[in-house]
Amino acid sequence: MTDAISADAWSWGLSLLEIIWVNILLSGDNAMVIAMACRSLPERQRRWGIICGAGAAVALRIIFTGALGYLLEVPYLKAIGAILLVIVAVKLAAAKDDEEQEVAAPDTLLRAVVTVVVADAVMSLDNVIAIAAAAHGSHVLMAIGLIISVPLVVAGSSLLMAVIDRVPLLVWAGAAFLGWIAGSMLVADQAILPWLPPNLPEIAVDAGAAVLVVVVAWAMLRLSAARQREIAD
Repeated sequence: MTDAISADAWSWGLSLLEIIWVNILLSGDNAMVIAMACRSLPERQRRWGIICGAGAAVALRIIFTGALGYLLEVPYLKAIGAILLVIVAVKLAAAKDDEEQEVAAPDTLLRAVVTVVVADAVMSLDNVIAIAAAAHGSHVLMAIGLIISVPLVVAGSSLLMAVIDRVPLLVWAGAAFLGWIAGSMLVADQAILPWLPPNLPEIAVDAGAAVLVVVVAWAMLRLSAARQREIAD
């Protein structure tokens, strides 16, 4: 009897560690979104933005797990998510870091959290599939593992934000990374496959989405700069 309990506890512990590890591996995109969304916040608002964003990411994964079976059957869901993620990535890359944001700190904090929630919502489905598999059907185990992982996502977001502050060019790399993920989501939607060329490599779609995000964001920034010059003149 004791041996059976010990074996169950050992198995439960290994599953919990597996969930935490899988979540760490899959949280890079979430940490990138949180860091990019919060980088323009005033210093005193950044910590709350990171904490709220990380909490939203974990909460969404827990919620999606309960509806996983239904969500996987919805056609075009991943394609819609891919489009939304491209829009979010473009907005994050084209966001300007100016002094006006100090005036409306609560508003910018809310916008940052909403941006993180939208991005997490469209990115979390694939992550949930892997985490649910690691949990072996135990929703309690998965919830515990995800909650434990919150500090790890917060730490990752804080580290990325510090790096982005020092190397602003990484904003574009992060936007391209989110575009790449959007491309992967698009080709993973079975309903979309008949609309794609039969021999089109997946990497071409991923790279195309990454380039699209960068080009559109760059064009938006150039257009905004041109309008400001016109106003100044």
